[in-house]
Amino acid sequence: MFRSINFVRQFAGVCFSEASTVAGISPRVREFREKLSENVGKNMLNDSFGRHHNYLRISLTERCNLRCRYCMPAEGVKLTPRDGILTTDEIIQIADLFVKEGVEKIRLTGGEPTVRKDLVDIIAQLKQLDGLKSIAITTNGLTLIRQLPSLQRAGLDSLNISLDTLKEKRFEQFTRRRGWARVIAAIDLAVQLEFNPVKVNCVVMRGFNDDELVDFVNFTKDKPIDVRFIEYMPFSGNEWKENKMVSYDEMVTIIRKKHPEFQKISDKPNDTSKAFKVPGFQGQVGFITSMSQNFCSSCNRLRITADGNLKVCLFEGKGEVSLRDAIRSGASEDDLKKLISDTVLKKKKQHAGMINLSHMENRPMILIAPVRRIQCNNKKSKNKKTKSQRKLKIERQNNLYINNLTKKMHNNKTIKLERHFQEFRIASRKYSTLSHVDETGKASMVDVGSKEITKRVAKARGFICVGKTIGKLIAENSMKKGDVLGIAQLAGIMAAKKTSDLIPLCHPLSLNYVNVSLKLNDNLEGVDIFSEVRCTGQTGVEMEALTAVSVAALTIYDMCKAAGPPDTMKISGVQLVSKSGGKRDFMREDFSGES
Repeated sequence: MFRSINFVRQFAGVCFSEASTVAGISPRVREFREKLSENVGKNMLNDSFGRHHNYLRISLTERCNLRCRYCMPAEGVKLTPRDGILTTDEIIQIADLFVKEGVEKIRLTGGEPTVRKDLVDIIAQLKQLDGLKSIAITTNGLTLIRQLPSLQRAGLDSLNISLDTLKEKRFEQFTRRRGWARVIAAIDLAVQLEFNPVKVNCVVMRGFNDDELVDFVNFTKDKPIDVRFIEYMPFSGNEWKENKMVSYDEMVTIIRKKHPEFQKISDKPNDTSKAFKVPGFQGQVGFITSMSQNFCSSCNRLRITADGNLKVCLFEGKGEVSLRDAIRSGASEDDLKKLISDTVLKKKKQHAGMINLSHMENRPMILIAPVRRIQCNNKKSKNKKTKSQRKLKIERQNNLYINNLTKKMHNNKTIKLERHFQEFRIASRKYSTLSHVDETGKASMVDVGSKEITKRVAKARGFICVGKTIGKLIAENSMKKGDVLGIAQLAGIMAAKKTSDLIPLCHPLSLNYVNVSLKLNDNLEGVDIFSEVRCTGQTGVEMEALTAVSVAALTIYDMCKAAGPPDTMKISGVQLVSKSGGKRDFMREDFSGES
C-alpha cells in the first residue's frame, strides 16, 4: 500500500497542508491515519510523521519561588486550584502507562518542581517502573543544596539547573528574587555528587545577559558543566519581542571573537541542543535553537502539564487534552491509550515559526496570566493594603468577636462558656499572621528555602537568683556537685546545638560559634547569664541563644537546689537582647551590645 516510510512522511505533509485550511480533520487525513496505523504500527507514541516519542516531561506544579522576566509577570500567575493539580498517584499512573508503551526518559519540571513536598517520593516511585532508563529534573536550584542528596538517593539520574546570569545583582533583576549564591552552590554540589554533566540552562535576551555569553563559556573550563544557551521563546503573557531574541548564529559569532577555536562537536540522536566545545575545556556548550533553526523533525518529546493536560508540542496552543479528567472519570487503560494515540497523531510536522508564534495564544507548561488588579486614579490598586491596614483589620475583627462574646455572656444565654472560647480560638487562628501557623490554625514549619544565606548573630541574657549563701558556695567552688558555673556553661553550649531537637518546628542549623558566659551578681544575690550564637544560613539563631541561657539557668538550679530553701531559687529575665543578619536587625535599648 505504501512502499516506504519516506512516502508516508511526504503524504502526511500534503494531508496536513490541506487540513490546515479547514476546520477539524479532513476525510482524507482521517483515512490516511487509519492506513498509517495499519502499516507503521499501533503504538500510541508514534505520530503521523513516523516520529516515536520516548521522552516524557511532566510538570509537577505551577508554583515557582522566582519571578523570571521571560517567564511570568512580577505579581505572579493565576494558579490552578490545588484539587486541579495531578496527585502523586495520578502522576505515577500516567508515567507507568507511557513507560509500558516505550517511554525511556522522564523529566520532572514545573513551575519549580522542588517546591512540591512529595518530590522525593515521586522520584522513588518512578524509579520502580520497569523499562524507565532515566529520571531527570529541571530546577532553578534555589533550594537544591538541602534537597539534592535525598533526590539522588531516591533515584535522580540527571539534572538541569536554570541560571541566566553569572552576576549576583543582575540575577535579582532577572528573577525579582535573591538567591544567586545558592544556585551557584547547588551547581558546585551537583558536580561534587558526580552528576556528569551538570546542565546549566541560560535563556539569552538582548540587553539583559547577551554580554555574558563568553563568561558562560569560560564557566565550562574547569568543571564538567554543559551550558545550554536557549533562544528567547514567545508565550502568552511573557511580552516576547523579536528584537529581544539573540539568534544561534549571532551567539556563535560573539563567542568566536573571544574563542576562535570554538568548534562544533557531534550531537546525540534527538538532541535539542547543538553541541560546541572549546578544545581543552572540561565542559561544553550547547544552543537550543527553537526559534531560528527548529528541530521539529527529530522531536521525540511529549509533555504533561501540572493540571494533567497532554501537550504534543511545547508551542501547541489548542491541541491539549486532559488525561486528569479522563482518569477521574474512570477511564480504562485502553481508553487512555486511545486518547493519547489520537492526540499524538494530531501532532503537526513543525511549529508555526517565531513570528507566527508571537501572535498565537499559547501557554507554556504553566498558565501565564497576570493577577488582575483594579487600578485607581493614582495608579495604586484598591485591593492592595499595607501591613498596618491588614493588622488593623485583624484587630478589629477579633475585638468585634470579643465584644459579641461578652454580650452573650452578660445576657446569660444557654451556650456553654467553653464553646465560646473554642469559637474565639478558631477565629483567632483564622486571622492569625503567625509564621508557624498555617491558614487552618495548625502548626507548620516555616519554609526558609527562598531566604538569602547571610551571617546571623543572636545574643540573649537571663538571671537566676540563688541567695547569699548559695552565691558564696558557688564563688568558693564549694558545691558538692562540682563547678556550678563551668558545668552550666557547657550545658548551655550543648543545648544551643540541640535546639532543633528540643523546640518543635525549629530548623536544624550548623552553628559557627556558641559562647555562654556566667557572672556572679553579689548585689542581686544571683548569676547573670549571657549567650552569643552565630551561624551562616537562611534563618536566625535567636532560639539557640535563648535555649543556651535557659538550660544554663536550669543547670544552676539543679546543682544548687539542695543547698538552700526552695523559695530562694528563681529564674527570670530570659530574653533576646540583639540579633542581626536577617530582614530586621534588633537590639534592646537597655543593652550595650557587650555581655
